[in-house]
Amino acid sequence: MQVKIDPSWKEHLAGEFEKPYFAELAAFVKEEYKKGTVYPPPKNIFRAFDLCPFEKVKVVILGQDPYHGARQANGLAFAVNDGTTLPPSLVNIYKELADDCGLPFEALAKKGDLSRWAKQGVLLLNATLTVRAGRAGSHQGQGLELFTDAAIRVLS
Repeated sequence: MQVKIDPSWKEHLAGEFEKPYFAELAAFVKEEYKKGTVYPPPKNIFRAFDLCPFEKVKVVILGQDPYHGARQANGLAFAVNDGTTLPPSLVNIYKELADDCGLPFEALAKKGDLSRWAKQGVLLLNATLTVRAGRAGSHQGQGLELFTDAAIRVLS
């Protein structure tokens, strides 16, 4: 499993890559991609860590697992690629922003891509970084949470 993350995260999480659970996790994820459709695409599994360097993190928005529908998950919790129908959870986030911050909902709801947020210090992290197509929660308990928990620990 290719781990493409910002170097600042590698420095803080280096020990995790050496732990036995991570090797087991990598083997599990690799096998899942061989067996069938898994989201997000492999190159985007660690995208949250690649777009939001450790030193820039100002806030963490934590999701459960990636969207499990076709063309939805892009490696950032709650985000979808532009041109994709906004999922209800992202619509709710936009509604809260509109209500709490006085922002125009219509302007917010035009885009599902939250990579700009990530680059500004919003770590959009799912506790479980991968999921089988059509099966929410299917990769829970496989070790991904150990890794994301470690990331949250080093931030706190």
